[in-house]
Amino acid sequence: MILLAITSQTWLVTGLGFGLVLVLLSVFVYIMKLLGFIMQPKEKKAQPIAKADDATKAAIATTIALNSDDADMVAVAMALNLYYGVHDIEPAKLTIHPHHSMWKYNH
Repeated sequence: MILLAITSQTWLVTGLGFGLVLVLLSVFVYIMKLLGFIMQPKEKKAQPIAKADDATKAAIATTIALNSDDADMVAVAMALNLYYGVHDIEPAKLTIHPHHSMWKYNH
């Protein structure tokens, strides 16, 4: 009784199986690339930020100079933020500072 007979059909089946795996993997890679392209959010065109003219700057300076109340300054700042749409752009960077604690040394 021959349990392991290597014939020409054995090599043919092995080659076809290996080739089929490679083809399916390459198709899977392209499907994942296509899904990644589809799922990316559409980038909006940057709208130009409106610039304050001299009259607006003078009105803001006068308002801030006349009102020393913090609530008035907050209201002016909020109005300017809503009107001009200026936002702080924070960098997409995570900084981790190591610190020693008792949790680290208790096992």
